Amino acid sequence: MIGPAVPSGSTKTAAVGFRVHSGWTALVALAVKKGTPVVLARERVHLVRTFTYEFRQPYHTAEKMPAGEAGGVISRANAEARRLAFRAISGLKTSLQAQGYELTRCGLLLASGRALPNLSKILASHSLIHSADGELFREALLDASARCHLKIATFKEKEFLDSAAKTLHLKPSNLMRRITDLGCPLGPPWSQDEKFASLAAWLAALS
Repeated sequence: MIGPAVPSGSTKTAAVGFRVHSGWTALVALAVKKGTPVVLARERVHLVRTFTYEFRQPYHTAEKMPAGEAGGVISRANAEARRLAFRAISGLKTSLQAQGYELTRCGLLLASGRALPNLSKILASHSLIHSADGELFREALLDASARCHLKIATFKEKEFLDSAAKTLHLKPSNLMRRITDLGCPLGPPWSQDEKFASLAAWLAALS
């Protein structure tokens, strides 16, 4: 969802935040005006062209393939996710420019941050397969953000709310109330995905 155009004038900066799931991401773009975040865009972006389990969970799909074909499944999913991520972010930049904003920063939530082993070891571990599915789509957004010349800030989700509260000098409960209220004018969806994506954008805007 893109907000209405604003009168032309001096360009203002904006940031975008992402909370990623397998095959898609919540996206919220905002600007900070006098210390207060203002939502400019909200979307749920598909990072696979065909939104089915087979494509949304590429490592789970590769697990069931012959060893010689598994790498190809991952490579195709990776290439497609990067194309779609770049298209979404570059399109967002264009839309925000029409509103008088320059998209300059992005914030992305990470999982554990643990480095993944090679493909054969990933496919031998169900827990690593889950991690790798999510990581593929996060990496696609990081790649697309870099190609769109955005300054990137990353945050570990496990400690995200407490860390953000300290940065913004708010109690976690008060911070979540502000983030919840931020979505009230927009209506649903404004789930934990959109809330955390907006908070990631807010922190990125201040970085």
